[in-house]
Amino acid sequence: MMKLFLVVAISVALCLTLTDFSDERPKHGESTLTVHFPEFRLIPTTGASGPESFVFDISGEGPYTGLSDGRIVKWIANDSRWIDFAVTISTREGCEGPHEHQRTEHVCGRPLGLAFEKSTGDLYIADAYMGLLKVGPEGGLANQILTRQLDEPLRFTNGLDIDPRTGVVYFTDSSSVYQRRNYIGVMMSGDKTGRLMKYDQTTKQVTTLLSNLAFPNGVVLSQNGDHLLVAETAKCRILRYWLNDTSSSTSRDDSYEIFAERLPGFPDNIKRSPRGGYWIGLNTKHTKLTKFAMSNAWLGRAALGLSVDWMKVHSYWARYKGNGMAVRLSEDSGAISEVFEGRNGNKWMSISEVEERDGTLWVGSVNTPFAGMYKI
Repeated sequence: MMKLFLVVAISVALCLTLTDFSDERPKHGESTLTVHFPEFRLIPTTGASGPESFVFDISGEGPYTGLSDGRIVKWIANDSRWIDFAVTISTREGCEGPHEHQRTEHVCGRPLGLAFEKSTGDLYIADAYMGLLKVGPEGGLANQILTRQLDEPLRFTNGLDIDPRTGVVYFTDSSSVYQRRNYIGVMMSGDKTGRLMKYDQTTKQVTTLLSNLAFPNGVVLSQNGDHLLVAETAKCRILRYWLNDTSSSTSRDDSYEIFAERLPGFPDNIKRSPRGGYWIGLNTKHTKLTKFAMSNAWLGRAALGLSVDWMKVHSYWARYKGNGMAVRLSEDSGAISEVFEGRNGNKWMSISEVEERDGTLWVGSVNTPFAGMYKI
């Protein structure tokens, strides 16, 4: 009887989203919204999909991005093509080529957050399965940094940023229970085992800055280096964590505040904009279904007990109903100052990140076999 009730409840929720014809614009205080309906230049990522994050090297070349088959590739602008740059595991048999990469990513690696260390040119990589790694300026096989056993092993390494002044690496571990290949479980279960962490290259020490987070995702250091912003995906909000001289203690849950909340979708990566503020990729906009699920967390936990492949269900839903967007938040108040989204035939099923550089927006999605370019 309980399973029948769950099936009926979930069916009702799906009907709600299928009949969701609302065309709401996100509102956030007194924000001024500039909405782009862009004509994208689509750049295929040959052989794999999911260019989730972008980074340029210290010479301004790139961008570089991680793909679903575990490769990190570099964009060669003059030739208009991607070239292989690095991998996070040495054995690559069965990783590349046309197949469902999500089935093999726990073996082949899935690079997500990327950041270059300015003084050395080394590329630091947050791989969802292989943890924190780095590779030299010439690329090749990346090496794991955290070789010593942690008290709580990394299970879902995700976002990454580096302090250019100190070389300290800040990163997120999205869950201590679920891996990336079952990330929908983090959302449905109400899991709050995620962490914001730091790695000090000088002392080789790893520190947990914040714990008990609901799907911590992208992380970025402020321009002046006095705080971090971290996306808490499951709560649709951005937290601000203040850095100080005593930030090496085990946990300082009292050192953060809400920077932006009630976002119009689920936040993924965060990047600074050269025009000020921060670009937040929203994996998908809210619908009646997501609002219903967030207000009835018990339903998600119960639904996980059904014999249903929820990752596949989510994949189909994203393909047909997903609608990613990005917002730029003001640096001071966290209010939305700009909105970027496609409309009609130009909709993106999801947006993971927007990287703004030289008047161009590089748009990434964990779901698409291409990256997007848009001239502002």
